[in-house]
Amino acid sequence: MTIWIAWLVFPLVLGVLALGCGLLAECVTRIEIPQPLLLPLGFAVVIVAAEFAVIGGRTAPLAAPLVVALAVAGLGLSLPRKRHVSGWWLAAAIGVFAVFAAPFVLSGHVTFGGYIKLDDTATYLAMLDRAMQHGYATSGLPPSTYEATLSTSLAYGYPLGSLLPLGVGRQLVVQDAAWLWQPYLTFMAALLACALYQVAGSVVASSKLRALVAFGGGQAALLYGYALWGGVKELATAVLVVLVAVLVPIVLRVDRGVGGTLSLAFAFAAVLAVLSLGGAVWVVPSVVVVLVLLWRSRGAMHAARTAADLGATTLVLSIPTLWVAARWLGRSGSFTSGTELGNLLRPLSWQQAFGIWPSGDFRVSPHELAVTRVLVALVAAGAVLALVAALRRRVVELPLALGTAAFACVVYVGLGSPWIGGKALASASPIVLAAAFAGAAVVYENGRRVEAIAGGAVLLGAVLWSNALQYRDVDLAPGSRLAELATIGNRFDGQGPTLLGEYEPYGARHFLRGMATEAASELRRRAVYLRAGGTATTGSSPDLDELQLASVLPYRTLVLRRSGASSRPPSVYVPVWTGRYYQVWQRPAYTGSILAHLPLGSRLQPAAVPACRRVMALARVAAARGGEVAAVPRPPAVVIEANGSVGLPASFGAYGESPSPEVRYLTSPYSFTSSFVAPVPGRYGVWIGGSFKSGVVVDVDGRPIGAARDSLTWPDTFTSVGSVRLTPGRHTLRFRYGGPGLRPGSGGTPPFGTGPVVLSPATQDSAITYVEPARARTLCGKSLDWVEALRG
Repeated sequence: MTIWIAWLVFPLVLGVLALGCGLLAECVTRIEIPQPLLLPLGFAVVIVAAEFAVIGGRTAPLAAPLVVALAVAGLGLSLPRKRHVSGWWLAAAIGVFAVFAAPFVLSGHVTFGGYIKLDDTATYLAMLDRAMQHGYATSGLPPSTYEATLSTSLAYGYPLGSLLPLGVGRQLVVQDAAWLWQPYLTFMAALLACALYQVAGSVVASSKLRALVAFGGGQAALLYGYALWGGVKELATAVLVVLVAVLVPIVLRVDRGVGGTLSLAFAFAAVLAVLSLGGAVWVVPSVVVVLVLLWRSRGAMHAARTAADLGATTLVLSIPTLWVAARWLGRSGSFTSGTELGNLLRPLSWQQAFGIWPSGDFRVSPHELAVTRVLVALVAAGAVLALVAALRRRVVELPLALGTAAFACVVYVGLGSPWIGGKALASASPIVLAAAFAGAAVVYENGRRVEAIAGGAVLLGAVLWSNALQYRDVDLAPGSRLAELATIGNRFDGQGPTLLGEYEPYGARHFLRGMATEAASELRRRAVYLRAGGTATTGSSPDLDELQLASVLPYRTLVLRRSGASSRPPSVYVPVWTGRYYQVWQRPAYTGSILAHLPLGSRLQPAAVPACRRVMALARVAAARGGEVAAVPRPPAVVIEANGSVGLPASFGAYGESPSPEVRYLTSPYSFTSSFVAPVPGRYGVWIGGSFKSGVVVDVDGRPIGAARDSLTWPDTFTSVGSVRLTPGRHTLRFRYGGPGLRPGSGGTPPFGTGPVVLSPATQDSAITYVEPARARTLCGKSLDWVEALRG
């Protein structure tokens, strides 16, 4: 049911809110707003209204009620009016919505894009969780990854404008924001199509052709790519910039003081709310055009009065933005540094602003670069034709939109960092591409239909080609695994502090925030030291046996990824909940019973036979305190590398390291067959380490064991594919990877390698054996997970 709420109910709720707020703006200004602009204008009103609410901690919970009240008022005031609704702009919006939704809806489960590739979405969700209830206030939170994340973002006044409509809609449909993230981005893409339809109307007469212009331009490859990895600000900026360009003629036509400029002021204020004061770059061209054209047509006094009205109204509507900008601007230097790449591999090409880029990852150049350049030239030619047509007709919308896109790209790319420049190129790209489609439409309406159809078909084919590659290579979040974290977060809320055993930003920053959760290699307040010295590197997921016991025991709750290669937690912890992917462990308040803890094994082989002298030394420690010895008997596991070799590699593809023999980056169909020896009889769990983007099937002795697919994960973690009962002796395992197919996200290179395969007769919930110190020698010669000396 959640997938239907996310992709049907939620967009409808946002649409009704935006429509109501757009109608309210129309009623207040007493200026008829073109139908396609009611939704984008209402979206701007939602941003500004919600921004006023979240500026204060006490008023933040009123954001959703305020927006609902405004929408209801707008819908109520407009009821007496009857207006014909054109279906073509709506068809364009639905078409673009379908294209942006396809990689996620066709996956068959609720998910979002950009997983691992960009974890900014986890931070955005953390900020949104807090802001909708407490505004920008971060005091009173217990030490945790969530608190540390907010202290480096929300506490500094990070601009929230692009997130607030999501926060409002989430409260109305009562769903976690993570499952609504991608539908929200897709809804903004539909709003962009509405605004582009209106831009096209300045040079294209046919409603059908305008819809094709909006449909094609709304799919610009660079913006599509950003949307597939969570680019919320890029989409919001694109919508609002085009909205500004089509509202300018309205200001030029009317003379009603503040009322005449109010709609444009809302759009200006929304841009600033999304991008902070740096977003003024996107506003400057429109202000200049308004003043120059008014001065030429109505004189300097009228231009000055309009400037004063527009400036004062924008200033009032931007009060919350200005209030937080004083803190944010001093902290944003790293984003504007000339060398800051963020998650880019290198600065993006200026050619990507033309909307066509046939590559599965927009950060990588296309294989057919020569063909791409020809297509870019075709886009440029079409945009020039549309621009010439607009200048001949003396219309403002299209030239202003193109001019704004060019001006912003020059400023941001020239003066900002490659990271900021890439965002500007993404937001500008649908304007340029839509202009090219408009050029083809102009040629069609001028009678040269064959040439126009041919050119338009090539452009549309190139756009679909570009986005089909990105559809294939999108990195989809593991929705079912993250949903299990959400279940844990709800069930154990308030039962912290909690240690999350893996690097999972969405867990520590969002789903488990109510458990005062920290991860060993995340932002944190408590130091978690490794037994080998130092702390875990970002992105790694150390086993509990790799951590110093004194760093683990302060945590009441442990949330651990299930695995056949992970150690059992210390004896004071007991399992209290088990799911498909995770186990939750808790300890009593008193933790002084462990006198000494001897971990055994290695990262991939959690058990080993200890030296008897070490066992007896622990026995003497326990005897001196009237205690006992605890141990976890555990048979050895079988480790099979991704090349089919059986053995025990020294490392496990840690984050930032080169691929080791036991992992393999799977980008095409692959299989191997390996012979192995089962050391003991019993049921063995079959676990695949690392990431894979298509389907994996495992057979043992010709019997199908299980399958898994779409498993993106950080290093040092495993995915279960089933279990098999084995007798001692030799067996054969066959591993098959399907490779790219029609399913979204089945292609491209996974962020980390696949492997090894581990067959284990036990997991980390193996039972503990307790013996008196005098009988500790009975543990000698046995394969054990760990040994402890306990206080009496």
